Amino acid sequence: MFSKEQISILKEAVDKENAKTQEMLQKRPERKAEFTTGSGAPVKRYYTPVDIEDMDYMEDLGLPGQYPYTRGVQNTMYRGKFWTMRMYAGFATAEESNKRYKYLVEQGSSGLSVAFDLPTQIGYDSDHSLSEGEVGKVGVAIDSLADMELLFDGIPLDKVSTSMTINAPASVLLAMYIAVAEKQGVSSEKLRGTIQNDILKEYIARGTYIFPTEPSMRLITDIFEYCSKDVPLWNTISISGYHIREAGSTAAQEVGFTIADGIAYVEAAIKAGLDVDTFAPRLSFFFNAHNDLLEEVAKYRAARRLWAKIMKERFGAKNPKSMALKFHTQTGGSTLTAQQPDNNIVRVAIQTLAAVLGGTQSLHTNSKDEALALPTEDSVRIALRTQQIVANESGVTEVVDPLAGSFYIEAKTSEIEAEAMAYIKKIDEIGGAPKAIDMGYIQQEIMDASYNYQKKVESSEIIVVGMNKYQIEEEAPKGLLRVDPSVGEMQKAKLAKLRAERDNVAVDAALTKLKAACEGTENVMPLILEAVRTYATLGEICGVMREVFGEYQQSVNL
Repeated sequence: MFSKEQISILKEAVDKENAKTQEMLQKRPERKAEFTTGSGAPVKRYYTPVDIEDMDYMEDLGLPGQYPYTRGVQNTMYRGKFWTMRMYAGFATAEESNKRYKYLVEQGSSGLSVAFDLPTQIGYDSDHSLSEGEVGKVGVAIDSLADMELLFDGIPLDKVSTSMTINAPASVLLAMYIAVAEKQGVSSEKLRGTIQNDILKEYIARGTYIFPTEPSMRLITDIFEYCSKDVPLWNTISISGYHIREAGSTAAQEVGFTIADGIAYVEAAIKAGLDVDTFAPRLSFFFNAHNDLLEEVAKYRAARRLWAKIMKERFGAKNPKSMALKFHTQTGGSTLTAQQPDNNIVRVAIQTLAAVLGGTQSLHTNSKDEALALPTEDSVRIALRTQQIVANESGVTEVVDPLAGSFYIEAKTSEIEAEAMAYIKKIDEIGGAPKAIDMGYIQQEIMDASYNYQKKVESSEIIVVGMNKYQIEEEAPKGLLRVDPSVGEMQKAKLAKLRAERDNVAVDAALTKLKAACEGTENVMPLILEAVRTYATLGEICGVMREVFGEYQQSVNL
C-alpha cells in the first residue's frame, strides 16, 4: 500500500519520535507502565503505515461483499437493511414466553431468539427428578409439541426469523418447530432461522451436553443433510465463540477455538458424504461483544478473513456463500455488574457499537439487570432501544466498514488473525478440535486466560467501574423478575394430561422406529419428526438416544 521508500522514511521518523518521547517520559510518565487491550494484548502508543507495510489491499481487505470478506459479507451492508434485532428471551411457561415475544415484536424486534430452561437443554422432561427446582428458571420449559404450539401461538412462522439456543437436543427442538409450522400451514421450505447446534463448545465451556462426541457429530451432520433438502433457508448451526469468551478466553482465542470447531463440523459433514457447497452456505457463527471497542471490531474482521481463506484453500469451496462468515452477536454477559446496574446500559451501548462497526448480521443486547435476574420488560425495552438508536441515530450505518484503513484497526485485525491461526495449527497437530477437547488443551488455555484476567481485576490493574472502583452505597435491588416455583408443578400437570390423552400406541411405534434408526446409519431427523408429531416428549425422545448412544463423561482432570 505504501512504497518501500515511503516506509523507510517513515520508519526513521518514527524512531526519532520514539527517542524524543522516551526523554519526555522521564519527566511526565504515562498513566501506567503497560497499555493493553481488554484481552491483555500490548497496545502501542500509535500506529502508522509501518505496522501494515505488508498488507495487500485486494488480498487482505478487498471490497465489501467480496472475498476475503474482511469488510463485510454484503456489498451494501446496513445501507441495504439493518442487522436483525434478535432479542433473546424465554422464561417460565410457553404461555408467558409467548407474551414476551409478542411484546418484543410490538417494540420493533425483527427476530425472535428462544432461551430454553436447563432441563430442556439437557433433554429431560419437567417431571424428571433431575429437573426439580430448575423448570422455567433460565429459559422456557418445552416438554413436547404441545408446549411449542403455545410458545408460537399467534406468531406466523413464515413471517419471522427464529433462533433457538439449543445444542444436544437441537434435532428434537427443530423437529418441533417444523411441526408447529405444519400446523400453521407453513411449509418447511419457508422457515428462516437458526439452531445453535454447536456441541463442541458445550464440552469446552458450557456443559449442557448429553451424548458422546461421535454420535453428537452424527446428529449434527444429519441436520445438515436434512435441512439442505427440506429446510433450505435454515441456518443449521451457529458455531459459538460467545460461550468460549464468557468462560474467560481472549479475543484471539475466541476466534481461533471457534473456527477450529467450525473446521471439525465441516470435516465431519464431508466425511459423511456431503459436498461442502451444499451445506457450508447455511453455517453461521455466534460471537461475543466485549468492552474494548476497537479490539472487538478487529476480531470480527479477522474472523471473516480467516474463515474465507480456510473454506477456499483448505476445503476447496467454490460457492462464495460458503466462504462468507455470517455471524450473530450478543453483548457480553460476563461484563455486566450487579453493582450500579445502570452502568450496564453504557457497557451494552459500547458493545453494540463494536458489533455494528464489525459488521454483524444479527444482534442481541443484554439488559441492565441480567447480573441480578431475568430481565424485566422495562430493561428489555432499553436494551432493544440501544440497538435502534445505534441503527437510526449514530451515523455509523451509513458507511460500510467505516473503520477500514485505520492503521490500528488493520494492524490489530492481522494480529488477531495470526494468533488465531496459530491456535488452529496447534489443534490440527493434536488431531482436531474433538481430540483437543478430550485432552483438555482448549479448556486449559481458556482457564489460564481467565485466571490472568481475574488477577488483574482483583489487583485493580483492570478497572471495572462501580465494582472495584467508584463504588457507592446501594440499596438492595427492587422489581426483579422472579420465576414462580409453581411453574414446575404446572408443567408436571400438563405432562400428565398429555400422556393420558395422546395415542400412546403411536408414540411407542414412533420411538421404536427412532431407536432402530439410531442403531443403524440412516438419517434420524425424519424419525424424530415423526415422533414429535405423535406428541412424544423431549425426554422420551432423548431417552431413546441416551439408550443407544450413551452419555458423555468428562475424561480429563482440569
